[in-house]
Amino acid sequence: MASLNVGNLGEYLREQRRTAQLSLRQLADAAGVSNPYLSQIERGLRKPSAEVLQQVAKALRISAETLYVRAGILDEREREELETRAVILADPSINERQKNVLLQIYDSFRRENGFDVASDTGAEFHGAAGAESRIGADTDSGADDANGAGPDARGPRTAGGSDADPPASS
Repeated sequence: MASLNVGNLGEYLREQRRTAQLSLRQLADAAGVSNPYLSQIERGLRKPSAEVLQQVAKALRISAETLYVRAGILDEREREELETRAVILADPSINERQKNVLLQIYDSFRRENGFDVASDTGAEFHGAAGAESRIGADTDSGADDANGAGPDARGPRTAGGSDADPPASS
């Protein structure tokens, strides 16, 4: 069987497995793949699917995106963007609305710096809850200001703005 261009992936997986002090059989069991199949991946004879890579990454407790890059499924820039989004979305100290605001600011900076930004702005990470959540839909406070408008009645703020300084009208 001819070797595919996934030797770098196989070597990396073997290194990560040894660092985790797992045998090939232990990792295969933890990832839910067969021992021979995992061996072929490590030797560069098989190119695994993204799903298998995700299972192996979970078993090794490493980033699946890193494995995707090494397997040629994802390029480095996409990985960095995905990891940034994943960190924001995983932060338990901020609510869904705040996460969406951060992602929109992040996307605006990327656009400003010449990078393409997907039009769905991270919706694949949010699931149904994130798709329904919008910047102006702050339901956390429930309090209205003196004019009877909600907390975001002034509209979205820029990255440099603050709650105390509403945008100037011309």
